[in-house]
Formats: sequence, C-alpha cells, structure tokens
Amino acid sequence: MTQPTGQPIDVPLPDGQVLRALRWGGRGPLVVALHGITQSAVTFQAMAERLVGGSGDAGADSEATVVAPDLRGRGGSAEVPGPYGMAVHAGDVAALLDHLGADEATVVGHSMGAQVAVVFAARHPARTVRLVLVDGGLPLPRPPEDQVDATLEAVLGPALERLSRTFSSVEEYLDYWRAHPAFARPGVWNRHVEACMRYDLEGSAPSLRPRVSEETVRADGADTLTSPELDSALRDLACPVTLLRAPRGMLDQPEPLLSDEAVARARAAVGVFDDAVVEGTNHYTILLGDQGATAVADRVRALLASDRASR
Repeated sequence: MTQPTGQPIDVPLPDGQVLRALRWGGRGPLVVALHGITQSAVTFQAMAERLVGGSGDAGADSEATVVAPDLRGRGGSAEVPGPYGMAVHAGDVAALLDHLGADEATVVGHSMGAQVAVVFAARHPARTVRLVLVDGGLPLPRPPEDQVDATLEAVLGPALERLSRTFSSVEEYLDYWRAHPAFARPGVWNRHVEACMRYDLEGSAPSLRPRVSEETVRADGADTLTSPELDSALRDLACPVTLLRAPRGMLDQPEPLLSDEAVARARAAVGVFDDAVVEGTNHYTILLGDQGATAVADRVRALLASDRASR
C-alpha cells in the first residue's frame, strides 16, 4: 500500500520459497535487522535512514548497509508458508546472508526478532559479529500449555485483534493504530509509524487486511513462549550482546516487557552483556518514535565503529 524507502530484494530460500527484504545503504558494514511478531521490515526504516543518511540510497557511501527481511508469513513475505518458529526464521536469516554473499553481520532484533537473532547467533556463531537486542530476545515467563493463546492475546492486545478484521479504507486502518495506546500520546505519530502501518495492508477497499495471518502469529508466539531453545541459545552465545530496553510496555503501560529479573538472568548467562534503558519510549516507539530510533541508531553506529577499530 506504500513504497518504503529501502530497496526491495528477493531472497531465494532452500525450500524453494522467496523471502522479501529491504535494503538501505550500500557500502558500510552489514547490519541484518529482524522485526517483531506482527510487524515488518519497515519497522527499521527510521533506524536505517539515520544510519545510512538521507532516505537510504542504496548506491551511496554509508556508515552501514542495513538489510531487513519480512519474516515468512508477513509483509512482502506473507505468501511464504510455514513451518514457522524461531529456528525456521534463523535458517532464513542464514539464507539471506548467503544470498548477499556475506560471511557475517551485526544482527539487530526487535521483540520476537530479537529471539530469532539469539537463536541465529547460537546456531551460526561464526556469522554473527554481535547482537543488538531491542526490547526482546530474553525468555518470557512460560504459561501453562492451555493458556498460551490467552497469554498471547493479553500481551499483544490490538496488534493481534486486528488480524481477524478487514478495514474499509487506509484511513480507517491508520485511525485504528492512532488509537493504539502505544501511539495515542500527542507527538508520537510520525511518518515512520504511518509508513509501517501502510506497508502492512493488502487487498482493496473496502476489504483491506493486514499482511500477516493470525495463524502465523499464534504459531510463532507459541514457540517464543514454550520452546526451551531460547534459554540454551542465550547460554551458548559467543558474541557480545547489547540490550536496549523500553521502560514502558506494548500498551504503553508502566510495566516493561522485560523485567529487571529477566535482564539479571541474561547478564549472568551471557559472557559479554551490556544493557541500557532508552528513556521516553515504549515497546513500539523504541524503534518507530523519533527519540527511540535516534537512540538505537546512535548505539548501533557506536558499536560498528568499535568493532572496526578492534579489527
């Protein structure tokens, strides 16, 4: 429904499917960026533009080359079928690096994408320079098996509820998101939020719908809540990890997604672990808000410079 500023690229997968990705920048070190459970590659547009300059011209010199896939079942990869789960997405990230001819990358993940990043790094240590986890990547409290769906609904709220709806117009869909608690405060809505939500739509009025299926989200959500691999993957990480946290949750509530206790457990499990709170943000605006995107881009830029200096 809208053209993102990143250059679209198609990534062949070993199972014969094709994954869509967006690329910003041209000649800087590679940053692979992995989005959250109901979102898309455009979640990283604000961060990418700040890293590469301008609107992300793929032919220009830049501080980084940012490539963000639409994970299977979402966005431009909406028609890529399952199976789903963190291990499958991690395999798709490896296929992305192969397609780009890249031996390694700095991997940035937001929310569920941070969990994909952790699993990828544990399975492909030689291909991961470092991890930057943005309000995600740590094990969440495991619910009883019969409460997984209810837990997802409680955590995701309107982001999940919208997947069973159709919308009569683009404006109706944008208004739906404008009323979301994460974006309802004055001054939060911006062109990056709008671009992300416009990109999310497919179909024709009056039957527009999000480009992610409820089945996909529930399958990946169950994996994030019940799979034991994330715990073991964190312990197996060989690369440095930076965690950037939002002080407010998915619904802009004062309780963050990641508790201090969860962060303390991760710090004890990971060899090189640094974390910081990005003040003034919630789970969404840590990437989509101007303040959050700037803070994340600045930290990634500093880490890339540090990595270059140490080599």
